[in-house]
Amino acid sequence: MLGQRCGARFSKGRELRTRGSSAPGASRAPWWPPAGPPRARPPTARRRLTRPPSLRPQAPGPRPAAPARTPARVAAPSAMKRGLIVGAGLTGSLCAALLRKEVSGPLYLAVWDMAGQPGGRMSTARCPQDPRCTADLGAQYVTRTPQYATRHQTFYDELLAHGILKPLVSPIEGMVMKEGDCNFVAPQGISSVVKHYLKQSGAEVSFRHCVTQINLRNGKWEVFKETGSPEQFDFVVLTMPVPQILQLQGDFVNLISEYQRQQLESVSYSSRYALGLFYEAGMKIDVPWAGQYITSNPCIRFVSIDNKKRNIESSEIGPSLVVHTTVPFGVTYLEHSIEHVQELILQQLENILPGLPPPVATTCYKWRHSQVKTWLLV
Repeated sequence: MLGQRCGARFSKGRELRTRGSSAPGASRAPWWPPAGPPRARPPTARRRLTRPPSLRPQAPGPRPAAPARTPARVAAPSAMKRGLIVGAGLTGSLCAALLRKEVSGPLYLAVWDMAGQPGGRMSTARCPQDPRCTADLGAQYVTRTPQYATRHQTFYDELLAHGILKPLVSPIEGMVMKEGDCNFVAPQGISSVVKHYLKQSGAEVSFRHCVTQINLRNGKWEVFKETGSPEQFDFVVLTMPVPQILQLQGDFVNLISEYQRQQLESVSYSSRYALGLFYEAGMKIDVPWAGQYITSNPCIRFVSIDNKKRNIESSEIGPSLVVHTTVPFGVTYLEHSIEHVQELILQQLENILPGLPPPVATTCYKWRHSQVKTWLLV
């Protein structure tokens, strides 16, 4: 996170002291000379005595209002803090929701993502012909380990209470289960978890905003993107993969030491492809499993009948099928065209599920940063 720390309280606004001016007190009644005829004087010494205008009697009337008393202390209004979270995946969305929950003062939150939809590596694709037919291209299910259950049980309880997560009951062949683990699926698609937290955050979410440069200007972070004017924020949180962070330009480059840069550069990711296939309503894929880990194919590592895995099969909505490739295949064909890679995957899929009819739509996605292989220990 860049900039000043965004905690549960902000610095108080400066207060302007003004010295109050006292209201005028009641003025004394004017003193007049005693009534009576004037003293007799010699004619040569007589002269007329007159009162100055300020002392002449005035007609009775309302007394002029006293000037209003100036308050002794006037608090300057506190400006709303502006925060930016780069990345609309699970980390970014949950960070936004927690900031909204914990920060007591006024806070404007923006979430930018370079993709066209929320989710990050928890993205869900939709069939162009029928948006009700969906496929999880990234994470397939959520695993709650005993350690996570102890530390984050409230998050699981909330998602289960809202129906966003449900226990995984469909069979997954080849899944390795550890003692105490519990798996969950998202009936509305795995991206519904991210959308839930974005909604909680109340943030202004913008897509196709690719951040390129971050500069420090007069105590504010000026953030540039590929298109549009730069915007200024009080703090910035970066949640995208580390290689994308290291590509940023501007003053951000000078914020990290050479040692820190070397540490960040040591983080590595696996790469793979995901292929989603959408079929017309009424079509059935007759296999006993909802998902299967493949160990004997050089190209395909995992296959899922996605609607069956999420237990949302319907005669009105066609099935969807998801294929994840192996990491060696992803690395080998990382810079090849999507069309070429998709054709290779379909050829290998025929060996696993022979006789599949042509899908009504397909989508192939390259996960350049799929899973972290080498972690940064801090």
